[in-house]
Amino acid sequence: MPTARSAGVLVYRIPPRQREPEFLLLDYGRFWDYPKGHVEAGEDDRAAALRELREETGIAEAELAEEFRHEITYFFRDKRRGLVRKTVVFFLGKVDAQAAVTISHEHVGAEFLPYEAALKRVTYPTAKESLKKAKAFLDQRS
Repeated sequence: MPTARSAGVLVYRIPPRQREPEFLLLDYGRFWDYPKGHVEAGEDDRAAALRELREETGIAEAELAEEFRHEITYFFRDKRRGLVRKTVVFFLGKVDAQAAVTISHEHVGAEFLPYEAALKRVTYPTAKESLKKAKAFLDQRS
């Protein structure tokens, strides 16, 4: 079975005069998800995640939590390759509260949302699971 590997960043910020994080979601047109994309040849997961973040959001600086790494695996059907097993590794990245998002051609919108709203908005069960893990990690650190 063919495989694919991607990497992404669960981006959050702490707005001024607030304590709770807001998480960045991207609107792909048919679903809401996180910045992520294929790991290219010669690239490690972390470098790929940061590159994809920059390409998809214009965000060039994110402070990645060294202790957070979450992998998901799912299957999808490709017209040429058939059934593909895909693994995505997510890092957790804090950005400046004033970080501006400039979406790429792959997206139709982007929004920072508080945890509960983000959990409702994100589309896939694996994405919900990833957000829950990120929030639990942040709660444990505070």
